[in-house]
Amino acid sequence: MATRNWVVAFILLATGAGRSFGNQPSPVLRAAQTVASWPAPAGEKLSGDFTLRVNGRLVPVYSCRVSAVPFNQVWPGYQRPLDQTELAGFAYWEMSGPVVVEVTVQRPFLSVALRPTSRGIHAEIKGRLITFHLSEPGQFTVEIDGIHHALHLFADPPESGAPKSGDANVLYFGPGIHRPGKIDLHSGQTVYIAGGAVVYAAIAGHAVTGVRVVGRGILDNSGFSRGQGGGAIHLSDSTDVTIDGVILRDTAEWGLACFGCRNVTISRVKEIGFWRYNSDGIDICNSQNVTIRDSFVRSFDDSIVLKGLTNKQENFTDRPERNIRVSNLVLWCDWGRALELGAETSTPEIADVIFSDIDVLRSGFVAMDIQHGDRAAVHNIRFENIRVEVDDVSPQPMFQKAPGERYTPDPHAQYVPQLFVIVIHPTMWSSDRQAGTVRDVSLKDIYVSGKPAPASSVSGFDSEHDVRGVSIENLRFNGQPATDAATAHLETGSYAQAVHFVAAGGNQ
Repeated sequence: MATRNWVVAFILLATGAGRSFGNQPSPVLRAAQTVASWPAPAGEKLSGDFTLRVNGRLVPVYSCRVSAVPFNQVWPGYQRPLDQTELAGFAYWEMSGPVVVEVTVQRPFLSVALRPTSRGIHAEIKGRLITFHLSEPGQFTVEIDGIHHALHLFADPPESGAPKSGDANVLYFGPGIHRPGKIDLHSGQTVYIAGGAVVYAAIAGHAVTGVRVVGRGILDNSGFSRGQGGGAIHLSDSTDVTIDGVILRDTAEWGLACFGCRNVTISRVKEIGFWRYNSDGIDICNSQNVTIRDSFVRSFDDSIVLKGLTNKQENFTDRPERNIRVSNLVLWCDWGRALELGAETSTPEIADVIFSDIDVLRSGFVAMDIQHGDRAAVHNIRFENIRVEVDDVSPQPMFQKAPGERYTPDPHAQYVPQLFVIVIHPTMWSSDRQAGTVRDVSLKDIYVSGKPAPASSVSGFDSEHDVRGVSIENLRFNGQPATDAATAHLETGSYAQAVHFVAAGGNQ
């Protein structure tokens, strides 16, 4: 098994050792907390921007490339130039109780933002040292003087049930750098990436069952060009799939994609370093019984996407997209949409979908979106307990019209990403000849924070292909309830019926 570096830190939670309080002894409380981390493998380039300690233990900060500006192209056959990108940092560890995190920044700074803000984390700043406490595992960002060159922190609970090197049907990658190329999964196989491992590979599986990709280490897809590996993890026509704990870095296209799959669990996955064109986070296409939870996605393109997709190589458009649960996520979308259904919806139906307990740190265009471009019957969709943060100033997404063109947005434009959009309309990606419908969409406990107020819109296609039944309950902007279209900044267009607000307690 992978070797962890364990540290037990005895933290004084009260001061005044040696003093007495009345006739009572000094109330010094000592708590033993355990942290596990792994040394970075030799040859892995680390970030020079930050030094990180967790309960006093030095934790390596890795480097990753991310988008610097929201400048995109519809795939033209070449990859995005590096001058549109920048370097960021990330680090990971395990914790079994509260910890003290110390970040030393290697440059002077004026401001620090710790996100998600919903976690209520407060930092103490002394010079270039930032100190804060974490009470439980999760994913966080430390932003120094704005969004650029951020630090991303991934804290997991202790791993259990990890396989050992030499176990049957286990492809085991221990600490160190590995370059196996493309890995084709077989039924019953486990790929294990230990903490301290960096595996430069792409993982694919077709018509397999009972497969796992698990561990705490890094799966890096940077050695592949678009079309070579299918992204970091690409599964099709497969069942009983588990993907847990791994970090996916620098995908060549969609990071983690499932086509025509059933019974899939994706948990504690961290996606970072997605800067290339079309680098979506997680795409679930024509699949059923899928759970995505406890994960982090920073993607250039759309973060979490549910699709009905026509594919020349593997066509599953006769299969519905059904019973999808997405919960406890932290999302940062540099270009597209954070939570999306579409734009391709070539499937009999997309139904029984719940997005819940999600922090959207940023979204280029829309935080929550149903972009319905094909024939599907879209119904029973729930967005619940979604927390959307809006920056004071958001860079406007733009399309690059020619190679070499620079990102030059209008400096006077006051761009604000939208909160939610429901629209039925063919797009350039549509493959069906007829449009679909949207029924029974619920947005409940939606909390927006930030000075700008993002707008929303709902519209159908025609009288037969319309939107019916959109319920909005407890939508709040900076704590203030939105009780009608005006206060919600909501535009209801043509062929949208029964769009209504529900007051607290369920009264319309």
